[in-house]
Amino acid sequence: MGNAKSVAIITGASQGIGRATAIRLARDFSAIVLVARDKDNLETTATEVRSLRAEAMASALDLRQPQSAKSIIEGTLERFGRIDALLNIAGAVPQIDLFQMTDAQWNDGMALKLNGARRLTIEAWGALKASNGSVVFVSGSAAFAPKPGYAAVATINAAINALAKAFAEQGIKDGVQVNSVSPGAVMTGRRRVFFESWAPAHNLTVEEAIKKFPEQAGITRLGKPEEIADLMAYLVSTAAKWMTGSSVRMDGGEIKGI
Repeated sequence: MGNAKSVAIITGASQGIGRATAIRLARDFSAIVLVARDKDNLETTATEVRSLRAEAMASALDLRQPQSAKSIIEGTLERFGRIDALLNIAGAVPQIDLFQMTDAQWNDGMALKLNGARRLTIEAWGALKASNGSVVFVSGSAAFAPKPGYAAVATINAAINALAKAFAEQGIKDGVQVNSVSPGAVMTGRRRVFFESWAPAHNLTVEEAIKKFPEQAGITRLGKPEEIADLMAYLVSTAAKWMTGSSVRMDGGEIKGI
């Protein structure tokens, strides 16, 4: 994007991959709109974005609420007048067995990660058409090869990939590029919480579990949020403009299937 006026919206920007992506895109976009529920951490990300000479607008909203999408898009257009990229990163699906998951847990997983992203993309679509912009959805590796106990995660992540494909089909007509990304085991705060429950079940300390997990998953190490952020930056760059409707997996080689 260079120094031209360009605006990216990033959800889940208060932590993990979303935060890393916001900071990375501050090098390429002149303005970053940060969306998350955690206001304090969101403001911390905004400070880092500004330190890289990009404007930052923090929107501490819950995308599970239907009115949030319209509020974010209207606020962005009122302040910046355009939208060039939308990166739907917010949301996590509880890693609970499909037969154990309650309706409330299922609905909560769908509300933010799938429906929140769907509504926000629809609200932003007109502005994205005007700028020939880009959209990225984030699912997860379980969308490709569900493991025992992860069927619910796989189902919702697969739905996100399918949703991205549907938007991409419309995007071909409207000049909007749409792709999805499936990160593998990336070391984030949420991943550490996972290890805190995984470790005792394997008679390990948390630190031992963090070291052992890659070996068990068939990879050399856990990923870094910044590595996924670099992929995101590529997908919304001019270099990737002919790439649309793709599901990109970045997992250190964990998924062995073709």
